[in-house]
Amino acid sequence: MLGWWRRLTGRGVPAGFEGTLEPDENVLAHAAVRGGGHLVATSLGLWVPGARRIGWHLISKASWNSGALVVVEAEETGAAGGAVLIRDLPPRRFVVEEPAKLPEAVQARVTGSIRSRHHRDLPGGGAWFVQRKVPGQDGVVLQVRADEGTDPALVVTIASDVAAKIAEARPVDS
Repeated sequence: MLGWWRRLTGRGVPAGFEGTLEPDENVLAHAAVRGGGHLVATSLGLWVPGARRIGWHLISKASWNSGALVVVEAEETGAAGGAVLIRDLPPRRFVVEEPAKLPEAVQARVTGSIRSRHHRDLPGGGAWFVQRKVPGQDGVVLQVRADEGTDPALVVTIASDVAAKIAEARPVDS
């Protein structure tokens, strides 16, 4: 009976899924990808073909268009004080025949991980400062993604300063 209910509600992993879920990881939605494999949205991230999970906090952008989910994954490139420096990887396009609840689940989780975002203009470009919730962890992380052409040393300095100010402003638990 439980297997039937999971198939009906989209709570179970699809047949042939090669990943290994964490004990507290719940499936929200899934869909088969043309060419093989599955996209599986869980409470911790998006599983892509190749049995690899991308945490929700590392998806810079996800869009649904013409039967395909396009995902822009962020890669952590370093640290600046309490901030995490990231850069976007090239977009990946996954063609899905029957999306069911997958687009809505992905949209809700990606946008739900963002607590605040702000773009700051800097010489040569700028940088995005995004505070995000990391699935399975308490608190938020400050991610900083520099625009093309922005001085990396300047970004590190400003990111460190911003992270320190955020840390000072957080209430201390008693």
